[in-house]
Amino acid sequence: MTDTRTHSGTEITAELIRELLREQHPDLAGLPLRLGARGWDNQLWRLGEDLAVRLPWATDSADELLRKEYAWVPGLVAGLPLPTPVPQRLGEPSESFPRPWLVTTWVPGSPADLSPATRAEDSADRLAAFLTALHRPAPEGAPVGSGRGGPLSAQSDSFLEGLAAATGMGLIPDPDAARALWDDAVAAPPWPGPPVWLHGDLHPANVLTEDGTFCGVIDFGEVCAGDPACDLAAPWVLLPDGAADRFHRAYRPTADPATLRRARGWALWRALGGLLVGEAGRQGRPGGKPSWGPPAALALRRLLASAA
Repeated sequence: MTDTRTHSGTEITAELIRELLREQHPDLAGLPLRLGARGWDNQLWRLGEDLAVRLPWATDSADELLRKEYAWVPGLVAGLPLPTPVPQRLGEPSESFPRPWLVTTWVPGSPADLSPATRAEDSADRLAAFLTALHRPAPEGAPVGSGRGGPLSAQSDSFLEGLAAATGMGLIPDPDAARALWDDAVAAPPWPGPPVWLHGDLHPANVLTEDGTFCGVIDFGEVCAGDPACDLAAPWVLLPDGAADRFHRAYRPTADPATLRRARGWALWRALGGLLVGEAGRQGRPGGKPSWGPPAALALRRLLASAA
């Protein structure tokens, strides 16, 4: 049975959420409510037809991420070519629930870790249009990522530890090739331009699909300003085989060779994390998600093939 308790020890139930709404947003308290998903940081409960409630439950950092979304996302996502959840109300900590929470718009679709994109050309074009629109220069004071969007070398210690662990589990078919790809990415020249807006967490569970193509992007908790290479890992992680080249032709401005090298490193970092989370899920360990393993293994195969 999946644990529904937060780090504060509070069990999240429909009755609790209804109580929170009555206390702070009573005009929404009568809407139908049902569990949508349990994510890495938050639980998502659908509220009526057009809204959702997001409550932190599994990480201590989720509180800060929710407040950041509420402050920055409404102005950032306006005009993006794929639907995104837009925060509508902020719930403050209370005696009933000692952490902040959000009411957002609901975006329909199936997470890509469960329903991968299959229409290669259309999904490549949609992803390129989304990131072209998102990657505009960020203003002064924009949030700095928790390691996202900065130098890839800052992730080297955790990457090498993860690579050793995954290799020991038999999850990495060619660890020497993976290490060579990582070293090449870390050695690439840094981003010379201004910090641009980043989603910061583009993995299959945070991108929605319908009819074989992308229909939404969710969870902007890691939104930040920095090097676009962090988000440009997405083609290797999200697209069907053979679609990455089309993405790169459509994305603007065209990524230079150094940015592509760094992006491959970020994609390798994300694939490694997905393999470890997927394996933990396969073994029934806390925090594991079995559905993360297959897309991560596919991304790893593509990355190693691209570097051959």
